[in-house]
Amino acid sequence: MDKETNSKQIRVKIADVEIRGAAALAPMAGCSDLPFRELCREFSASYTVTEMVSAKGFILGDRKSDELMTLGKNEHPAAIQLFGSEPQIMARAAEKALRFSPDIIDINMGCPATKIIKGMAGSSLMRDTALAGRIVKEVASAVSLPVTVKIRAGWNKDSINAVEMAKVCEQNGAAAICVHGRTKDQMYAPPVNLDVIKAVKESVSVPVIGNGDIETPEDAKRMLEYTGCDLVMVGRGALGRPWIFKIINEYLESGVLIDEPPVKERMGIMLEHIERLCRYKGEYIGMLEARKHAAWYTKSLKGASLYRRELSMVKTFDELKKISERIIEEQT
Repeated sequence: MDKETNSKQIRVKIADVEIRGAAALAPMAGCSDLPFRELCREFSASYTVTEMVSAKGFILGDRKSDELMTLGKNEHPAAIQLFGSEPQIMARAAEKALRFSPDIIDINMGCPATKIIKGMAGSSLMRDTALAGRIVKEVASAVSLPVTVKIRAGWNKDSINAVEMAKVCEQNGAAAICVHGRTKDQMYAPPVNLDVIKAVKESVSVPVIGNGDIETPEDAKRMLEYTGCDLVMVGRGALGRPWIFKIINEYLESGVLIDEPPVKERMGIMLEHIERLCRYKGEYIGMLEARKHAAWYTKSLKGASLYRRELSMVKTFDELKKISERIIEEQT
């Protein structure tokens, strides 16, 4: 499957930032790093967001933050995502993040991880819309870039308040809202609530991005048509499948359903991905991180569990290359 540039058609504008193509890459901690984001962009992802960065950690000089915030030269439009619970610290971090030249600052108000919740950040803010509003206002006042917010449907099934949260964020300066159609309590369990994404779209005037369980081009079309959202954001559906963005965009633009790439091509894309990981992070770290990605690339193959076991112990790029050659031979 050949890589291609994004569609020339402007899908939506977030303030003055033009986004072309309907499918964006979601921020995923430990997954959507620079090598993966670059690869997804080459397969027509319309927009990318960094892994979430602790505002407090960044202000205090955490060395990991710089790596998380570094954008590729061809990775625009792109957002840096911050998380935290203190409005002034979030604002200072947003100002400081400008040196990485993002197009957008995104605020995480949807992460359900216990560690983030304990710090009163992420989806914990779904329970405190007043604080959420203050955070958005401080950040939007501190930077000239558009500020967006990623939220969930609510805290739990008895507290579905995404519409209220979206309105508060818009009133305090948010230029777009991304809605993950699950509650915090659901984590990543089904179902995704398309009705709540639709309700948010109908309640605000800024662009709305729909997120949750986009695994196929049909999923993307269904969400766009049912909810009226402006973009879809693909997360776990892109892991081991960076080409999903090209498939989605082609289907939405022409109605043509492109096949998933054959095994030989898939392994070639995997090796290109892992080579970038090693180039950016060094072979030792790159190959440690490669293990999970390699497992995702082999997910749908016959005997995938055996491959995953072997890939979970791979230490060098040469080892990975030999395993991929054997996979091609066994699968074709």
